[in-house]
Amino acid sequence: MDNKIVSFSPHIRDKITTNRIMIDVLIALVPAFIAAVFIFGPRAALVTSVCVISCVFFEWLYQKALKKPVTINDYSACVTGVLLAYNLPVTIPLWQAVFGCAVAIVLVKQLFGGIGKNFANPAITARVVMFLAFSTTMTTWVHIPDVVSSATSIIPDGVSAATPLMLMSRGDFESLPHLLNMVIGTRGGSLGETSSVALLIGGIYLLCRRIITWHVPLAFIATTVILAAILGDLSLVPYHLFGGGLILGAFFMATDYPTTPQTNKGRVIFGIGCGIFTVVIRLYGNYPEGVSFAILFMNMLVPYINKFTLTKPLGGK
Repeated sequence: MDNKIVSFSPHIRDKITTNRIMIDVLIALVPAFIAAVFIFGPRAALVTSVCVISCVFFEWLYQKALKKPVTINDYSACVTGVLLAYNLPVTIPLWQAVFGCAVAIVLVKQLFGGIGKNFANPAITARVVMFLAFSTTMTTWVHIPDVVSSATSIIPDGVSAATPLMLMSRGDFESLPHLLNMVIGTRGGSLGETSSVALLIGGIYLLCRRIITWHVPLAFIATTVILAAILGDLSLVPYHLFGGGLILGAFFMATDYPTTPQTNKGRVIFGIGCGIFTVVIRLYGNYPEGVSFAILFMNMLVPYINKFTLTKPLGGK
């Protein structure tokens, strides 16, 4: 008994690391990247590369300037870059994409202490800021482009196309794409959100690897589908499911560790809240897509959800 060692928690350790988690997330995002390049052409790869490089650079620059430990080797900046790129139109001017990366890394992530301390999802916040700052370029969509190469740029010369959610908000139901196109991704939208099948493959991979749990994605998607059926047109429910950034947001953005409740009960509440705000914004708001705003708003409520759902130790106050 004299050799007894008393130490603070955690007492259970696992081999999983931040690097391993981020690598798994990047692997899960690969199918959507392949689909984006196939659907939108080489500029999808260009936008994604610019976002990843910019996010890594801004994180390195900020930490070097403030003489903090450089953490770019944890790959979290790469994940932020890919997710931000997936939330952008393929036609976005590259300098605007770089601006969004600066917002995500410097303003949202690093100023609040770095990974694990950000109050909101960096990529989601950057997308909302960019939508407010560059509303025209952030809502210009193309699909199935013929890629035109020139000496200075690679630009998609595609067919201009409103997103399915935009078409529904206008009441133009006859122009809605076939459901098969919705699932495959050959329709208007951000470069990483159109292919539902590719995103589901990535989401299932994360679930199998136990990087995420089912609570947030299932609660988010189920709430959106049920409310869309109750408050809207039942025949349009598949378009609410596959027509926007719901699957991308539910599996890859609403499950961000620092901005998600710590308990399973809290995660279900969080997912339900995201679904409610998504449907309300889609059906009654001026903007046809509500996923980003819903996740950002629920991020603000996470401390209160944690306070409500965290269990108290036996004998604790």
